[in-house]
Amino acid sequence: MVKRGILGGTFDPPHMGHLMLAEEACRCLGLDEVIFIPAGEPWVKAAQQVSPAAERLEMVKLAVAGRPCFKVSDIEVRRPGASYTWETLVQLRDLYPDDELYFILGWDNLAALPLWHHAGRIITAAKLAAAPRAGFPRPDLDALDARIPGIKTATVILDGPHVEISASDIRARLKKGLATDDLVPPQVAAYIEAKNLYPTV
Repeated sequence: MVKRGILGGTFDPPHMGHLMLAEEACRCLGLDEVIFIPAGEPWVKAAQQVSPAAERLEMVKLAVAGRPCFKVSDIEVRRPGASYTWETLVQLRDLYPDDELYFILGWDNLAALPLWHHAGRIITAAKLAAAPRAGFPRPDLDALDARIPGIKTATVILDGPHVEISASDIRARLKKGLATDDLVPPQVAAYIEAKNLYPTV
């Protein structure tokens, strides 16, 4: 049996915090690999301007290059319409019926999971691995279980990493012409510059 972590997100851009999170999940859960899945059309950011999916997918590939246990899937980029986590996890469960799947997310997203589409299907398709997010308290699993029955036993709370990097902060810095050294992998920084993805304003 293979133990796989699933790390989804907009990745606009992917940053060192994403890599640290994947590494910590591997260490704590004994994962064989982590699959990074950029959202095609993130439904939670429908009102926001998001970089083209193809650009974000390429940045994720660059970010994980040279790390054999990190993989990238274009499953959501290829699927038309809004990207929903439950659909992705159901597809992955069908693809890997005998494997142990962990959906990796932050404490903030775990707390908001009752608002996600078909949250019950998410926890039947995969276990959850929730990591700290700056500014958000440790989730109350009893309260969550009252809203999504079974989530308490399906969730592993990670105590790290404590990451204070956000893609929105990185975009804001780039648009102001400020340095992002140590915030994004060098190969991603070079791609952003070459494509002028976040032009100064």
